[in-house]
Amino acid sequence: MSRPGDGLHDGPGVTMPRPDGDGPAGPGLTGPTSPTGPPPGRTAPARGRSPWRTAFFGFAAAALVAGIAWALLGSKLLVVRSVVVTGTHLVPASQVRAVAAIGTGVPMIRVDTGAAASRVEAIPQVQSAQVSKSWPDRIVITVRERTPVLAVTVPATGPSTGAGGDGFALIDSAGVVVRSVPVKPAGMPAFGTPTPLGALRGSPSVAAAVTVLHEVPAWIARAAATVTASSPRNVTLGLSNGVTIVWGSTARASAKTAELYALMRTGAHYYDVSSPGTAVTR
Repeated sequence: MSRPGDGLHDGPGVTMPRPDGDGPAGPGLTGPTSPTGPPPGRTAPARGRSPWRTAFFGFAAAALVAGIAWALLGSKLLVVRSVVVTGTHLVPASQVRAVAAIGTGVPMIRVDTGAAASRVEAIPQVQSAQVSKSWPDRIVITVRERTPVLAVTVPATGPSTGAGGDGFALIDSAGVVVRSVPVKPAGMPAFGTPTPLGALRGSPSVAAAVTVLHEVPAWIARAAATVTASSPRNVTLGLSNGVTIVWGSTARASAKTAELYALMRTGAHYYDVSSPGTAVTR
């Protein structure tokens, strides 16, 4: 016979746990739990990678690398088929291609674009060049040519074929001869300082003369027939109407321009603004 407060008895000496968990099994135990891991003392077997799978992926990677190398270096799929030249006006495109020395049929990856650009820049009329690859089979050479800004008289060495028999070498701001012409282009000032052509390249006097042409008012630059520069600090402009402007160095351009405008009201033919504040006119 059971008594209140005791566990349930199922026969002599057998005690069943109470539904609330109290009893011989200890508080809170409501029943057996399902195991979620391996039995104590044993570990789960590790999943090993199949050696055949490893070998397959290794072979596939090697084949991919070999295929890429063949496509870039050995096949005729990614080779130069055309060389395009842009930006040329003075230099024939055929000359640029010949100097660049990039032959068709050469694998694109083997083209040294930097070396090709250096070869093109050796052309006197070329100021800079850029060589780029346009995959899969085209090379593009972009050329920036030199711009002539001054004309230098070149005395004729043979029989006269024109007025005076003289020709003109057209030079850029760096003193590089861009081309030679028999007649001076209209609107281009003549560099009036006697200097051998070979000494003009990199000349500071030429650079100063070109800078002054950009500093003076535009209408004066357009009217300039000659520009002389015995040194970078002594630049003089001769206008087509007979007016002479002594500009001096390239410094203080704004002050010189203001003084020149004020002095030109006098109608003189000679203006020296090389030292602003002490300008001379006559």
